[in-house]
Amino acid sequence: MTGGIASGKSTVSALLAEHGAVIVDYDQLSRNVVAVGSEGLRQVVEAFGEKVLSEDGSLNRPALGAIVFADPAARRRLEGIIHPLVEEAARRVDEEARAADEQVVVVHDIPLLVETGRADEFDTVLVTDVDPAEQVRRVVERDGRSGADAWARIRAQASRRERLGVADIVIDTSGPLEDLPHAVDRAWTHILGRGRPGGDQR
Repeated sequence: MTGGIASGKSTVSALLAEHGAVIVDYDQLSRNVVAVGSEGLRQVVEAFGEKVLSEDGSLNRPALGAIVFADPAARRRLEGIIHPLVEEAARRVDEEARAADEQVVVVHDIPLLVETGRADEFDTVLVTDVDPAEQVRRVVERDGRSGADAWARIRAQASRRERLGVADIVIDTSGPLEDLPHAVDRAWTHILGRGRPGGDQR
């Protein structure tokens, strides 16, 4: 599953989990791999300096974000550190879920699926889709960021067209929240229909 910032991925993930899916949350894993004392945090500080640390020694995400969203080379440097660590952590979660139940549906929630060229690794790609102007409104309202900052973050990700180009399932999240469970129900039926019994259902 993928989608742009503020496109409703977390809500859709929660609904898929209610159906029994195991969710591999790459945003959460990306936080875990740079926790205080981690090798990931050490590498980030080595690359960007102690200015990306908070007073308590944890990663100062706004400070790091201000650097990488304004500088494509810095963003690639950060991704080169974080992505391998996250992918290894995701692999472990996936393997543990399958060891417990070989028929389980594992949903990898990957914001940068398109950017990292991984769409072909999965049986089904679900995209949460919303108009970019609505993304900006949500980011401003949710995170208290400026409109300019919200647009910069959207432009730093794959385009809406690029994401839709890899989609097997599209869930439009622009409507009322109460409409989403029905859309996820339909998506779940589609996912089960595409999965290979006893095989790799990702």
